[in-house]
Amino acid sequence: MSNETAYLGEQTVRKVTRRIIPFIFLLFIIAYLDRVNLSYAALDMNKDLALTSEIFGLAAGIFFLGYVIFEIPSNIALHKFGARKWIARILISWGAVVVLTGFVQNATHLYILRFLLGIAEAGFFPGIILYITYWFRSKDQAKAYAMFYLALPVSNILGAPVSALIMDNINAFGWEGWRWMFILEGLPAILLGSVTFYYLTDRPEQASWLSEKEKSWLKTELENERSLKQPKGKHSIGKVFTDVKILHLSLIYITINFGLYGIGFWMPQIIKGLSQDLSTTQIGFLTMIPYIFAGVTMTFWGMHSDKTGERKWHAALPPIVGAAGLLGCAIVKDPAVSLVFLSLTTMGLFSFFAPFWSIPNRFLAGTSAAVGLALINSIGNFGGFLGPYVMGYTSNLTGSTSSGLFILSGALILCACLVLLFKMDRLTQDSKSSSSKNVGA
Repeated sequence: MSNETAYLGEQTVRKVTRRIIPFIFLLFIIAYLDRVNLSYAALDMNKDLALTSEIFGLAAGIFFLGYVIFEIPSNIALHKFGARKWIARILISWGAVVVLTGFVQNATHLYILRFLLGIAEAGFFPGIILYITYWFRSKDQAKAYAMFYLALPVSNILGAPVSALIMDNINAFGWEGWRWMFILEGLPAILLGSVTFYYLTDRPEQASWLSEKEKSWLKTELENERSLKQPKGKHSIGKVFTDVKILHLSLIYITINFGLYGIGFWMPQIIKGLSQDLSTTQIGFLTMIPYIFAGVTMTFWGMHSDKTGERKWHAALPPIVGAAGLLGCAIVKDPAVSLVFLSLTTMGLFSFFAPFWSIPNRFLAGTSAAVGLALINSIGNFGGFLGPYVMGYTSNLTGSTSSGLFILSGALILCACLVLLFKMDRLTQDSKSSSSKNVGA
């Protein structure tokens, strides 16, 4: 590769990164905050609506049932109609549902709106994962995913104090603060949906913000990768549903989401249980701490995975760290030490995703990628339903979150084992597209 071509490639990747990553990062912040702000609302809402721990756990998890049902059709629609139109539609519809959640009067209303929120948001996350493959080569994807996934801890770093402050300080018209939190945090999604329609570019060849040389270089690189995937990796849509590798990855994703959402929806209540003297605002600020550490760790872990080209161990080690943190949280009752273990848990959970999502993109392309990525995320999100519900059920049964934390820890250990059992030897063909290194694990 000539110096001129290498410089053109570096320049193009920088341009694409600056244009795309910050915007989808912002969208993901809003998406995740609107998905988990229920965890902050629970600090007051559960009492106002007379919700038991089990009812809250079901309300938190039922989101994923709607999400799972409509995820694959949504991703096919995105691939067909383009990310610009479809992601804009997703944002506007989910923002409207979140605003309506501010008006619920009982558990039934909450169940219905959480289910509708899942339907509205279905396809957003796998759609963005697919969208990144339209713009980034395999060798650059773990870093891109890490920067995108950084929105998860950031949404909690920002969302925890903002949600808590709204709940503690806004009660206009006699409405409770948690209602205002839903209303005010749903509006940005509607606004950004309108912006998305004009800002996103569907494909590199349509990018007016790239020069002709840059567009040609990027299109050629991506087409070369796709052609290398096709001899062994091409799937019909029907075969995707029975592909052993995709089903294996889906099972892995169930176990990580079991832990992620099990702890995510309950963290404010776990922190509240450490001391009876904490206000909602103080709980919000304390909740920031684990996510600050997670944000730093996951970024460097994703970059290290790209630098070494290794994926399997980079995806297997974080769940083990997360499991150790959960065990510590279940056993230790000292507030300061418990916060350390919560930080260890989030660091492990969030560091998993960038190397993991780099794996299926090494053998999926085109429509099969749209279906395969959605299928992995769709099946995997059953873990998002089960985790919060199990935490709620066991807490209701035992009067403590400790038993639920032991179960979540076991799920993460299973996750690590399943990653290590995954066969990587057939997934090395796309590494040939990188002239600098082999990315096979």
